[in-house]
Amino acid sequence: MTLEDYILNHIDEEGDRLTSLNRLAHVVLLRPRMIAGHLQGRILKMLVRMKQPERILEIGTYTGYATLCLAEGLPENGEIHTIEIDDEMEDFIRKQFNQSELKHKIHLHIGDATEIVPQLEGTFDMVFIDADKRLYCEYYDLIFDRVRPGGIILADNTLWNGKVLDQPPPADKQTQGIRIFNEKIKLDGRIEKVILPLRDGLTIMYKR
Repeated sequence: MTLEDYILNHIDEEGDRLTSLNRLAHVVLLRPRMIAGHLQGRILKMLVRMKQPERILEIGTYTGYATLCLAEGLPENGEIHTIEIDDEMEDFIRKQFNQSELKHKIHLHIGDATEIVPQLEGTFDMVFIDADKRLYCEYYDLIFDRVRPGGIILADNTLWNGKVLDQPPPADKQTQGIRIFNEKIKLDGRIEKVILPLRDGLTIMYKR
């Protein structure tokens, strides 16, 4: 038994719906590793349980796995707006949401987040960024003023498979985007921040 197996055997189960979604992603999708997975999914739900946000914004839906985990933790009056740029994923995502008892809490938007976010009304209590790594800084600037003081911003993949440590720095734009984002966050005094070495790195930011 690996340490990861031990952890998964001693935390809450992900449930039949998410287990089925996880398996389906590994069968029909080209990049199933992008799915949040059991451990991260339970952490996302727990953060929502503790924070009790009324409105969540998610940039990057992919399969909807993380969306469903976030929605699980929402209070009854809570809602999550999730944005996916790949319109070829829309049918897959909507099917997963429509089969869930949480569908009334979820609003799916298909398109470019930089165009959709300005059209959304109101502020958010929590934002989860898990989309194009090249645009993390742009997403952060886009949503920052829409997050209320005391709100939480989450950014996934901020260790990027350890490539943030590579020397000389990798030339690919994805790695460069993550490295620049991490430096930007480090210097931003408007937030408190911590990087969890979970999976591919999860940064948690508290807006002062």
